Amino acid sequence: MKNHDTLQRFLFDGTDIRGDIVTLESSYQNVASRQNYPPLVAQLYGEFLAAASLLSASLKFPGIISIQVRGDGPLSTIMAECTAGTKLRGIVQGDLEAAEEQITLQGMLGKGTLAITIEPEGGERYQGIVPMDAGNLSQCLEFYFQQSEQLSTKIKLSASPEIAAGILIQQLPSTGDIEKNIADWEHVSTLLDTVKTEEQLSLSHNDQLYLLFHEEEVRLFDPIAMKFFCSCSKQRTESALTNLGITEMREIIAEQGLVLITCQFCDEEYRFDENYIEALFSGPQATLH
Repeated sequence: MKNHDTLQRFLFDGTDIRGDIVTLESSYQNVASRQNYPPLVAQLYGEFLAAASLLSASLKFPGIISIQVRGDGPLSTIMAECTAGTKLRGIVQGDLEAAEEQITLQGMLGKGTLAITIEPEGGERYQGIVPMDAGNLSQCLEFYFQQSEQLSTKIKLSASPEIAAGILIQQLPSTGDIEKNIADWEHVSTLLDTVKTEEQLSLSHNDQLYLLFHEEEVRLFDPIAMKFFCSCSKQRTESALTNLGITEMREIIAEQGLVLITCQFCDEEYRFDENYIEALFSGPQATLH
């Protein structure tokens, strides 16, 4: 049975190692197709979406976790975010055609930093930043966990133009037998290193885990559905316009004939003509400007 657009947690019984596995298909395509990214850019974007999905499994509260890179290469920004409620969105910005000619992560992004941001609903925002020095996104994220969380973590990400997938294992804090914990981790992480891209993109979660860890006692939990979701709305767009003020809105109307706002995440367009703008600022909001 395929596990498209699902995230599943798993545990290695008798050890202090946990894991998550994800496969994205229509959710990934819904996000990427709205911006018509070229194949290699889309695949890198798919890895970011899979990674954000895996990291969202660690959220113990309502909120959002995002993975973002800003660099000086052809791609200036690439970002993916996922809520604890398994809703995905993201964006890629830069010279997409120039990035498509590159074959390495550094070639696409240049020198940059990787930021992991956790935003609890109604809580304090936390951000960890590490340099983009590794050869791929998986290694950059592993370094982040080692530096910021002091947790041994191994991640494998794969993507094609149609499917994005990922698997993560992590050593949990323990007060048990240290030598056993080290041996367990080395054994399981060595097995994970054997996973192939085509296996991640074609096999069900159960089949992947059996192929990798059939000699271990792995407990796989029920799947959680993943989906694309953008939080933009006409109401939120109106709120942003009122913050800019009536003077700037009138200048835009004079130059362009209307105010056109395009959501950078989902490409949804919001159009406001002169009458709508004047009505928007004629109510109680007008006293704020």
